[in-house]
Amino acid sequence: MTEPRTSNRRPSLAGRLARLGFTDAGRAQRLVRDAETDGVRLDGPLLEALLGALGGTADPDLALSGLLRLLAAADEHGEGDGLRAALAAEDGTRDRLTAVLGVSAALGDHLVRHPAHWHVLRDHLAGHGDVRAELLAAVGARPGDADPVAASAGPDALVALRVAYRRRLLDLAGRDLIGSADVARVAAELADLAAAALEAGLAIARAEVPEHASCRLAVIGMGKCGGRELNYVSDVDVVFVAEARDGAAEDAALRTATKLAAATMRACSASTEEGSLWEVDAALRPEGKAGPLVRTLASHRAYYERWAKTWEFQALLKARPVAGDADLGARYLAAVAPIVWAAAEGEEFVEDVQAMRRRVEADLNRRSAEAERQLKLGPGGLRDVEFAVQLLQLVHGRTDETLHSPNTLATLAELSRGGYVGRDDAAALTSAYRFLRRVEHLLQLHRLRRTHLVPDDDADLRRLGRALGLRTDPITEFTALWRRHAREVRRLHEKLFYAPLLRAVARLPEEEARLTPEAARTRLEALGYGDPAGALRHIEALTAGVSRRAAIQRTLLPVMLGWFAAAPDPDAGLLGFRQVSDALGTTPWYLRLLRDDITVAERMAWVLGASRYATDLLLRAPDAVAMLAGDAELAPRPYDASRAEALAAVRRHAASPGADAGTAGTTAAEQAVTVVRALRRRELFRVAVADLLGLADVTAVGEALTDIAAVTVEAALRAATDAIEARTGEPLPTRMAVVAMGRFGGRELGYGSDADVMFVHDPIPGADERAAERAARAVAEELRRLLSLPAPDPPLAIDPDLRPEGRRGPLVRTLASYAAYYARWSEPWETQALLRADPIIGDPGLRERFRALIDPIRRPPGGIGDDAVRQIRRLKARMESERLPRGADPRLHTKLGPGGLSDVEWVAQLIQLRHAHEIPELRTTRTLAALDAAARAGLLDPDDAEVLAAAWKLATRIRGAVMLVRGRASDLLPTDNRSDRSAVARVLGHATSGDLLEDHRRCTRRARAVVERVFYGYEE
Repeated sequence: MTEPRTSNRRPSLAGRLARLGFTDAGRAQRLVRDAETDGVRLDGPLLEALLGALGGTADPDLALSGLLRLLAAADEHGEGDGLRAALAAEDGTRDRLTAVLGVSAALGDHLVRHPAHWHVLRDHLAGHGDVRAELLAAVGARPGDADPVAASAGPDALVALRVAYRRRLLDLAGRDLIGSADVARVAAELADLAAAALEAGLAIARAEVPEHASCRLAVIGMGKCGGRELNYVSDVDVVFVAEARDGAAEDAALRTATKLAAATMRACSASTEEGSLWEVDAALRPEGKAGPLVRTLASHRAYYERWAKTWEFQALLKARPVAGDADLGARYLAAVAPIVWAAAEGEEFVEDVQAMRRRVEADLNRRSAEAERQLKLGPGGLRDVEFAVQLLQLVHGRTDETLHSPNTLATLAELSRGGYVGRDDAAALTSAYRFLRRVEHLLQLHRLRRTHLVPDDDADLRRLGRALGLRTDPITEFTALWRRHAREVRRLHEKLFYAPLLRAVARLPEEEARLTPEAARTRLEALGYGDPAGALRHIEALTAGVSRRAAIQRTLLPVMLGWFAAAPDPDAGLLGFRQVSDALGTTPWYLRLLRDDITVAERMAWVLGASRYATDLLLRAPDAVAMLAGDAELAPRPYDASRAEALAAVRRHAASPGADAGTAGTTAAEQAVTVVRALRRRELFRVAVADLLGLADVTAVGEALTDIAAVTVEAALRAATDAIEARTGEPLPTRMAVVAMGRFGGRELGYGSDADVMFVHDPIPGADERAAERAARAVAEELRRLLSLPAPDPPLAIDPDLRPEGRRGPLVRTLASYAAYYARWSEPWETQALLRADPIIGDPGLRERFRALIDPIRRPPGGIGDDAVRQIRRLKARMESERLPRGADPRLHTKLGPGGLSDVEWVAQLIQLRHAHEIPELRTTRTLAALDAAARAGLLDPDDAEVLAAAWKLATRIRGAVMLVRGRASDLLPTDNRSDRSAVARVLGHATSGDLLEDHRRCTRRARAVVERVFYGYEE
């Protein structure tokens, strides 16, 4: 047998290049071979090292082309051997050089023209040297002079300035692109480089203007230059300020200063064989382009004090002396700063800033079809971040000097630290701003051209994505990341910049009354707080410090203390308010609601002081405070809308990548149910507040709570089904439905009610019945598991004990199994339980077939017989004696006590069992509807029906109030805690707990009398 031959062929160079990320590997291979033919030496080890480095660049093809051109130029200028040695070494030179060449074609061209400049990328030279001194020396000026003068003002000086400038730019780009300088550091160094260039340009201007000594001239950096957040290629905004020197006449000095300023601008912006640096833009000066290029300090100050518009104060936030006379620059800044920070006191200041931003956006959208691709001015762009930060800075900086930085990121950090912007919002804005600036830098580096437009060319997008470290699918990943950041920026811009609260905050009087600790303690005692010392600690925590949030709290609390005192538990209300304020106090809409809508503040005080249940819900979702703004927000949400939202959440998780495995150890089904629970939490808060404020009666509350439970169970059923199908890899072989039972089926759920259910399934024709049963049982068990997972939310327990055979019976049955059981084995109590059965969830056809199955059972022709009636009466009597908790006072038990819920419901159900077959109006799962139908049919005296309905409503309301007040369910009126009993009474509208007890005794006594006569004395 012949041994198989093993190939010793090495992969081709083109193949290796393709795997390294070259898009045109054949061309790259030809370039390497042609270079060697042309005498550009690339020995084996060096080529190996270079290929690895080139493959890690943003554009390997561009990097290779640039590198080969540079090596050829270096050989011509005697730099080749040193360059090759550096490229072969294990320091950072190779990575810096290839990174630059893989991003910037313009800097690659610069290196070819000036091959010796590769040295600035060497490890021991990168980032070193005084940039100002270097650029001044390049134009022949002495850095140590007070007013440096260039050797000449001719073309050679301009070229030398540009060469020296780009040499430093190359150095910075090398550190930027390998990540040793972050985006903030890069922007700051670019601003410093621009300042040095302006200083060198001024030195050239002095060489052009012989009489320069007659004036002082300071160059004030504005915009991104002033803020030390400049781009690679950007207009450099400046303002010039001057004064006469040594007794010179002011007019003559200003003329000289104007010549100097104009010459400085030309020195930087003029075109040469080495190109230009950038445009110097002085349009931010007083009166803009219509005003004089240079003014004295007094003229600047007079203009800003009398004539400046709002946007001009905003522009001055960035002012910073960058070149020229340092003392004059410092005096300029000291003169204008107080004017800037007083600007926000203007009557329409905030509105003016907001209106200006809207005009800019409208103009951009009108002029540009590419607005959506604008990194700077487009929606979610850099300007959105900067304008939001600047407006907040101007509003709050009047009293907080930490906000006086001209730098966006530095100010944003201070806004977060000061509580003016939430930590998460600030972090999101910071992350997005850094990302957008990084993309802007990469775009401009490619050709060293001023651009803010995200390209639509795949090659450019690929280079951007790879430069950002995205490798799997650079174009798609970059686009998704950019869009996500833009959406987040736009959302936060709208939230912070256009918040109606800002004007109120800007105009908040400093002298507004505040509670001193001594006055607060006295008032707390007078208002009836149980723990004045504890309440005082909350007040101090809310009002301490100098933040705007604390100022607003100091304004609100004197009023709110009285509102808390009107609630059942003032201490709990104030504590809850502190907790919610800690979570939302820096959120603009929250402050607006509390300050500008006293209805919200008053309602909030009542809810927090009355209900631990509502407070706990609110603390888990503090933004639900917004619901307090109007009655419409507190109306129960339509069932279909809630259902659609919950099922959509389940679908999203089922369809998301990796949905079978989930994240952080959770399954897609668990994630989906977590979202659904959040929706349920929101709706529970809505209902609880409407209940507490008297906006929903007892029937509406039961209906709303039932809808919430039904939506939750249906969503959990969908999630459970998806999970089982994902686990088995095939569709469910059976149809399923969930039958609501008990109060769930009667649409009478309370805040603490379990969801009584039965599960029914019907195998799909042709499916294996055992497999169908296993699948249905797995879905039901998964549903119960999902809804029983530990969570801070109020639980929704699934109770299937009303199923045939109770706990001993199978969890899930087929429709045929239910039919067989009810035909042979069911007991009267099970027939009675079916009165409130409502198949509301699952397969529509199966639900209707189940309803058709049970209707003849719960509404037997001719009604139930006397034996069944006797059994029901005996069961009721035994339940009264056996199911009451040990030691409980039956008279205070709202469910099982005399005249309680059970008494009323059994009366209604007995009438239904006997007469629903002949009276369609009795065919309802609702207790009150059944009593009303019985009265209208003459089966129950209307007065008796009214007595029973009143007892049922009061008992239901008491159970709900106990849950709302305590945060835990109970069927007993509180007896062990006087404050709880009083609180329940107040929530129910009773003046005292004694009034509530009397009302309860009266209702239950009258109801019990009806029960004794109608239920136990029922005769043909």
